[in-house]
Amino acid sequence: MPEPFRTLRSQGYHIVGRHSAVKTCLWVKNSLTKGKVCYKEKFYGIRSHRCLQMSPAVAYCANRCLYCWRLMPGERGLEWDGERMPEEDDPREIVEESLKAHRKALNGFKGNPLVPRERWEEAVRPRHVAISLSGEPTNYSRLGGLIEEFGRRGMTTFLVTNGTNPEGLKRIREPTQLYVSLSAPSEEAYRRVCRPTSDGNWVRLMESLSLLGGFSCPTVIRITAVRDLNMFDPDAYSRIISKSNPTYVEVKAYMHVGFSTGRLGFESMPSHREILGFAKELAERTGYEVVDEVPISRVALLSRRGKPKKVN
Repeated sequence: MPEPFRTLRSQGYHIVGRHSAVKTCLWVKNSLTKGKVCYKEKFYGIRSHRCLQMSPAVAYCANRCLYCWRLMPGERGLEWDGERMPEEDDPREIVEESLKAHRKALNGFKGNPLVPRERWEEAVRPRHVAISLSGEPTNYSRLGGLIEEFGRRGMTTFLVTNGTNPEGLKRIREPTQLYVSLSAPSEEAYRRVCRPTSDGNWVRLMESLSLLGGFSCPTVIRITAVRDLNMFDPDAYSRIISKSNPTYVEVKAYMHVGFSTGRLGFESMPSHREILGFAKELAERTGYEVVDEVPISRVALLSRRGKPKKVN
């Protein structure tokens, strides 16, 4: 097993095949033991305890964002080709092994007196999958087949991409909801924040954002906001948002977790008040409306069509 994967395993990742991974989200655990749910349940109706979090390209990405929680080449003395994927696994195998890994990770909750038996039985039969976790999912050339395989099992798919592979987006089968990350208002800032490994990544991101209007599923621009790094120039952000015309915009605070703690300080996390203030600035300039917020997660939701329709 490649050394980066050994490190990921030590952090609770379940490695699937050659390039994929599953990790139980904190909110799955909180939902099971405390009845507390993540903001995606409040915003979109996703049942937190029935969500599987995975990536088909866990250690592969063309950006090295300062705020990212993943391990990157050169950190901890580890080096590997962080962009080129190994021989790719079959989508059906990835889905089957991901479901097995998810169930295995939840086995320890079965006899927990804080976990209702019915809720645990639902949790080991996930209804939703977040294809995000770590790495860039569109690096996996068979992503469309992966989305289709999850769909055959009656699961909704929430795909998060950094937008550096617009050709990959053109090829995929539509997910239930598509996120594109926008981490800076300009190319200059993008280079500082996302540290792209290719000079063309900003151009490719803009192309990916231009594709949003061609999707029939709900689309989201996700802004991970970092204090003193990318929370400036709301006019420039708003021009990009207005041109892309996503269904929703999420403004989410950077969280000081994972390997990002070696790149950014604790003070880089904005407060919810700062997040809400920045979201309102964007709303004023775009005509979107702040329709929801979750203070504990430091996130605000903007919409151009009112509150979202809940996912079944």
